Amino acid sequence: MKQTEKKELKVKMKIETILTLGDLKKSGYQSKSIKDELRDNLITKIKNKETVFEGVHGYENTVIPELERAILSRHNINLLGLRGQAKTRLARLMVNLLDEYIPVVEGSEINDDPLQPISRFAVELIKEKGDKTPIFWLHRSDRFAEKLATPDVTVADIIGDVDPIKAANLKLSYADDRVIHYGMIPRANRCIFVINELPDLQARIQVALFNILQEGDIQIRGFKLRLPLDMQFLFTANPEDYTNRGSIVTPLKDRIGSQILTHYPETIKIAKTITSQEATLDKRQSETIFVPELAKDILEQIVFEARKSEFVDVKSGVSARLSITAFENLLSTAERRLLLSGDEKTSIRMSDFTGIIPAITGKIELVYEGEQEGAYNVALTLLGNAIKTLYPTFFPKIQKIEKQGVEAPYDEIVSWFFNNSDDFEILDDTSENDYTSILKNVKPLSDFVLQHQSNVTKEEIFFWQEFVLWALVEFKKLSKYRYAEGVQFKDPYGSFISGL
Repeated sequence: MKQTEKKELKVKMKIETILTLGDLKKSGYQSKSIKDELRDNLITKIKNKETVFEGVHGYENTVIPELERAILSRHNINLLGLRGQAKTRLARLMVNLLDEYIPVVEGSEINDDPLQPISRFAVELIKEKGDKTPIFWLHRSDRFAEKLATPDVTVADIIGDVDPIKAANLKLSYADDRVIHYGMIPRANRCIFVINELPDLQARIQVALFNILQEGDIQIRGFKLRLPLDMQFLFTANPEDYTNRGSIVTPLKDRIGSQILTHYPETIKIAKTITSQEATLDKRQSETIFVPELAKDILEQIVFEARKSEFVDVKSGVSARLSITAFENLLSTAERRLLLSGDEKTSIRMSDFTGIIPAITGKIELVYEGEQEGAYNVALTLLGNAIKTLYPTFFPKIQKIEKQGVEAPYDEIVSWFFNNSDDFEILDDTSENDYTSILKNVKPLSDFVLQHQSNVTKEEIFFWQEFVLWALVEFKKLSKYRYAEGVQFKDPYGSFISGL
């Protein structure tokens, strides 16, 4: 059994014997604020060289150090960044920095600390029962509350309101604080409370948060309750929302201790790690479909191209979910071909990338020029740009105009297509045997790949060959015709000359 598991078991056995306030006092338990919990546990993890935010990649030297400094400072935090930058994931992972269990007065609506009760219910219960007051232990997994800010959110939802039914049942007047129905924030006392997309919250609702963040007061329809709520607030926001749908009011921003800027992966390697971790694959897909590393590189490069494309609204952002869903589509395209052909195994092909277009068009916001071009054509352009960006890192640069009398690296391949202008086509559902046979026919192509990439494996060789063909198309050395069943590659001038 691991050291951590032993420790958790020991804690669980201990709390099972502490069931009343008297037991809690005898155990020597000391109350601690949630911000101190987070701070102390973070200090322990840092000292032990433990990974604090497991599964978050690319933030090791940027976002995570800033987040750790904010926790050490006991700040409420605002994570500011474009969509798909792991803001919500970071917030949820903060739960792991809480103590495993905390004691709560049994029956309390707002998770009262038995040693420091704040609600009228808990105070009166302890006054009545004393050390026999029953308690229960709340696990850290239940100490996370989350609310997506939408324009229809009301003060009653997040803070509370007077409950007429409760007043009638208890035969109390509306002037009695016991008729209050607590909202999400008071019920999340001693918890991490996350408000996603904060600028979408109406200004009057943001104003209602002022006192909660600073003094702990809550006001409900005339009631002014001094409830020193013990909470860790964490907000997420998209910088574009400041101008599009709403904004964070200045006094609220002033009360948030740290604002941390998030960002997209800075390298393809990090992006591939995230996609591999997040993509949901069927076991059969993993066992029957081989994915060359180059295919993963191309897929991630498409996303990088989208983030700087003149057709895409860069301010809106291009989420990491694009590469995740595109990767899932890529595998599904190959799987469908496998099912149709009856083969047992297959490998990703360049032609499979046409299957990721729905994932691209659904994840990018186009500017006016992009709308004019059309989402489908923009997706194809991004694929072409990704190929053109990656190609020179593996093979000689393809020159637009070759020097006369000098043999170019691609002459033999282009000559082959000049002489076999109408014979080369790859259908989308071609079986493995037919696919490999078609590419083997282009002898100059395999020779070229092996000459410049001698470490390519047998499983990858055909993908690399097809990659060269697509690159030659992008650099105007060959032409590619897409039709319903597949693609056809030709020399751009061969058919014209043969016609003459």
